[in-house]
Amino acid sequence: MDSYYNPADLARFPSVGEDAPELWEKFMSYYTAVFQEGALSAREKALIALAVAHALQCPYCIDAYTRDVLEKGADREQMTEAVHVAAAIRSGATLVHGVQMKNVADKLGF
Repeated sequence: MDSYYNPADLARFPSVGEDAPELWEKFMSYYTAVFQEGALSAREKALIALAVAHALQCPYCIDAYTRDVLEKGADREQMTEAVHVAAAIRSGATLVHGVQMKNVADKLGF
């Protein structure tokens, strides 16, 4: 293992439900329903998941959704663009919190 995150652990994800099987079953039902075709295609949902995985910096999710989105027909350009969207939103969200900093500084008279 070369990193804190062991890639082999991704396959162990279902073991999280062993000590709370009813909750795991409910989560899996919801998770499965979310990713079914709807107003968005399964490919679009996988691209969103890949972007969110990067924003949350979850290596397991990045691995899983990279594979998933490739299997659903996305290409590297689409994947990279989705990651850039996530990066832009995350950086914008960081910057907009600067207003909070300014509010506190103003309130304190600085």
